[in-house]
Amino acid sequence: MKTLKQLIEGKTRKLAFVTPEQTVLQALQIMAEYDVGALVVLDGDRLAGIFSERDYARKIILHDRASKSTPVSEIMSSKVFCVTLERTVEECMAIMTEKHFRHLPVIDENKKVLGIISIGDVVKEMISQQKFIIGQLANYISG
Repeated sequence: MKTLKQLIEGKTRKLAFVTPEQTVLQALQIMAEYDVGALVVLDGDRLAGIFSERDYARKIILHDRASKSTPVSEIMSSKVFCVTLERTVEECMAIMTEKHFRHLPVIDENKKVLGIISIGDVVKEMISQQKFIIGQLANYISG
């Protein structure tokens, strides 16, 4: 099973993020530019929170707030569950399933954000591993 270090190293895009002071509209524009469903919120190098499409839907749209004037800090999720590079994809799947998360920031030993793993990343990797195992078994059976 791959570790997050291997998965993060395989990502080609740089980390998409937003600052607490930026507006929700700016965050949505960054999310659209990077085609992602969540952004880490960085205050300098410190992880301040996570902002997701779910935050937008539940805390802006449902409350009739203005995305142009609302700072991300007012609606972001500030209690963020993070994982380290040593975790496996399988462990992340279990965490995401149990806690109903769609995104997990990946941090190093100094709590610096190295990337973010989505449920899509995890599922794609699990499917890839299953295809590999099936191929190996097919070769074993036919050989």
